[in-house]
Amino acid sequence: MLSQTLLLPPNTTSSPKCHHFHSDPFSSSSLRISTTTTTTTPPLSHSPKRSLRPSKSTPKPFTVSASSSSPLQALIFDCDGVILESEHLHRQAYNDAFAHFNVRCPLSASDPLHWGLEFYDVLQNRIGGGKPKMRWYFKENGYPSSSIFESPPKEDSDREKLIDILQDWKTERYKEIIKSGTVEPRPGVLRLMDEARAAGIKLSVCSAATKSSVILCLENLIGIERFQGLDCFLAGDDVKEKKPDPSIYLTASKRLGVPSTNCLVVEDSVIGLQAATKAGMPCVVTYTSSTANQDFKDAIALFPDLSDVRLEQLEQLLQNVLVAE
Repeated sequence: MLSQTLLLPPNTTSSPKCHHFHSDPFSSSSLRISTTTTTTTPPLSHSPKRSLRPSKSTPKPFTVSASSSSPLQALIFDCDGVILESEHLHRQAYNDAFAHFNVRCPLSASDPLHWGLEFYDVLQNRIGGGKPKMRWYFKENGYPSSSIFESPPKEDSDREKLIDILQDWKTERYKEIIKSGTVEPRPGVLRLMDEARAAGIKLSVCSAATKSSVILCLENLIGIERFQGLDCFLAGDDVKEKKPDPSIYLTASKRLGVPSTNCLVVEDSVIGLQAATKAGMPCVVTYTSSTANQDFKDAIALFPDLSDVRLEQLEQLLQNVLVAE
């Protein structure tokens, strides 16, 4: 059977070094440099630690108190990996879809296609969006047989139909997992959103994922009031090109009415970082176990999560970038 790991496209931007802020990003003593090249992968099941955080159901009323001199006018969050650590959930949903439709790739395989943990960690950090992932994989390994098409589809229209059906089923399965109530937002996300809103800073979520699944995630994880209070919400369905293309962030800048240089993006992967920087937006990274060893040299700061990150720190980081320019 073909080795999944060896078939991935080369990562021309990866580097073994990664700079981490573990507490105050302005203290030299808090800067750690990791040179390990061993990728730590998340477990199949996710049981996030409980921590004190604002209620995700009903945020307190917001009081606008932003200073007109603040360079930070819009705070933009990615969803998967930033608001929730979700890639293992997506992998589970893909594998469930492959099993449900008896997807055999290669054709000689005795069992349905199964994307392994280490393979998917690399795949999801190279190719954004579900359909592009499957297009790439089937192009490299051959289109599969399945209960959808008994023989591998040869026409482009049939190949797209196969991918559409798999992606739609996978999305519904992912929604079931999210609605199970076992998934929580990453530490610090809700508090930081509330701080930004209270300061009169515009809030946005920009995700490459399918819109219906992102809406479900946001309504369940940040609460309906916060979701409806977003100044801009964009998903993969809203733009023609996926990250690392900057389209989604350029579109957000226009809809928010905020110059790119006054937007700050929170991402978790090098794909998202590239999309933000190509759009001219400074970006901080809150990495996950599957992205920690990526090359984030273009990020203005790295954090293991947002639990100790305050809005004032982000404003100062952005101010430093603008002064340096």
